[in-house]
Amino acid sequence: MGTAQEPPQPDALESREPAAADPWPLEEQPPADDRRSWWRRRVALVPLGLLLLLGLAYGADLALAGSDIPRGTTVSGVAIGGLNRSEAEQGLQADVATELTRERAVTAGTVELTVDPSQAGIGLDVDATLDAAGGQPLNPVTRLVSLFGGARDVAPVLAVDETALAAAVEGIAAQADIAPVEGAITIDGTTPVAVQPVDGQQLNRASAAERLRAAVRDDESAVEFPVDQRPAQISSDAVQAAFDGFAVPALAGPVVATGPGGERAEIPVPAIAAALRFEPGEGDSLLPSLDQGALQTALGETLAPFTSPPIDASFTLTGGAVAVVPAVDGTVADVPALATGLLDVLPQPVPREIAVPLVAQPAALTTEEARGFGITEQVSTFTTNFTNENSGENIRVVAAEVDGAVIPPGETFSLNGFTGPRTEAEGYIESTIIEGGEFVQAIGGGISQFATTMFNAVFFAGLEDVTHKPHSYYISRYPAGREATVFYDSIDLAWRNDSDTGIYVQTLWEPGAITVTFWGTKHYDIESVSGERYNYSEPETQRKPDDGDCAEQSGSSGFDISVTRVFRPVGGGDVLRKEVFNTRYNAAPEVICVSSERSSPTPPPPPTPTP
Repeated sequence: MGTAQEPPQPDALESREPAAADPWPLEEQPPADDRRSWWRRRVALVPLGLLLLLGLAYGADLALAGSDIPRGTTVSGVAIGGLNRSEAEQGLQADVATELTRERAVTAGTVELTVDPSQAGIGLDVDATLDAAGGQPLNPVTRLVSLFGGARDVAPVLAVDETALAAAVEGIAAQADIAPVEGAITIDGTTPVAVQPVDGQQLNRASAAERLRAAVRDDESAVEFPVDQRPAQISSDAVQAAFDGFAVPALAGPVVATGPGGERAEIPVPAIAAALRFEPGEGDSLLPSLDQGALQTALGETLAPFTSPPIDASFTLTGGAVAVVPAVDGTVADVPALATGLLDVLPQPVPREIAVPLVAQPAALTTEEARGFGITEQVSTFTTNFTNENSGENIRVVAAEVDGAVIPPGETFSLNGFTGPRTEAEGYIESTIIEGGEFVQAIGGGISQFATTMFNAVFFAGLEDVTHKPHSYYISRYPAGREATVFYDSIDLAWRNDSDTGIYVQTLWEPGAITVTFWGTKHYDIESVSGERYNYSEPETQRKPDDGDCAEQSGSSGFDISVTRVFRPVGGGDVLRKEVFNTRYNAAPEVICVSSERSSPTPPPPPTPTP
């Protein structure tokens, strides 16, 4: 009999139950941890593959790009990526360089203007810009990004001529610099005008140059230049204070001037206005002043009641003796002191007065100076004669002007300079002169007679001849080779007192004669030696239409002559020196005035026909 089996235990039964998901056909399954490791290895291979692909793409791109400008490169918005250097250079020249150097609108404070960068010495440095753009980048990220449209902008590099830029900035400054208008007070006629202050400005040169560079580099269309303010120094308050406190009352009415003897005169408003000035004072202020020269001119003869002019020392002749007439000092208004005093009076209300300060005015030639001139005796005298009445009148006028002239030692006397223009206003009339080789009428004719007389006084006084011109034709009433002509203001008679004593000129006019006498101290005995006339020339005959202006004249021969001035000591003795004067006289033409009837030749008779 068999042995009876025990019933199975629960645990044993459970362990014998089959698994719910056993595969078919049956395979051996790896553990769960091994399966996870396998997936990890597969995922890790993905990035390695991508890197391999990107590396292949990087290498291919680098090989294909060669030396071209990096892809995606732009300069001022102009794409040059992928171009070779020559192509990129052409693109920059055509587009960027032209655009960068276009005119810019510039504002400098309150001033608006335009600037041409090219004239300011600023342009595109193409080579440097291409260098900045660089070769192919080796950074793989940069290259791979550029494959998918990544952009790279390169700032343009500028070429700058510093000298031209500095000159351009100075040109801009010439327009941008504005001087401040200072507060001031001006005078319009006799009305004060308040000028309100206005601040000025000054271009900041250094900042302007840098700002222009940046504007061109960054392709800005409008540029603002920095300016420094230049404030006015005198404020509106200071202007108003001077205007109300001085200018208005100063020109409100005249000032009465009074003198120590009861003299009275009115200083008029126009004279005050002509001299009134306002200048900046210390701090913020305007100070009034009176221009002394302008005041003197504007017053004219207003102060004449307070003036007694000085009288120079002079000389008088009595019985052939010379005496000094003492000088007399004068009295004049002290204009500088008057101007100072008026500044205290002008702000006062009208009516107002001022006492005129007076000061002594010494004579120009004092008594002591006149006595020191050594004018004690007659040095020379000479007389010429005339017959023309008009010439005689002109000689009288000029003689009266010159009479009493005193020439100090070392001084030069000029007849034209002493008399000034000789016109009808001075009392001169028409008389004969030589003009263009002909005798014609002109105002002041005949003065040459006086010049000749004075020249001979100079000659025999032994004084220095500075300039004299003989007549072009010889005139028989004058000593040959010892005469002079004058014409204002081209021909002059001038001589220098080269002695150590003064010369007093005395003139004596009488009908038909003029005498010039020099008084002083005689230093020489003078002898005149005339040579023979030589080198003669004969006159030509000129026939001129008698048109009313023609003046007949007899001819005269021309010749040369030499006159020697011999110097000896006073009282006689050996010759000290000699001086030769050479003169050439032209032949004076004979002029015949021919009437129109006489001047027209008789026409020849018509020819007779031959039978």
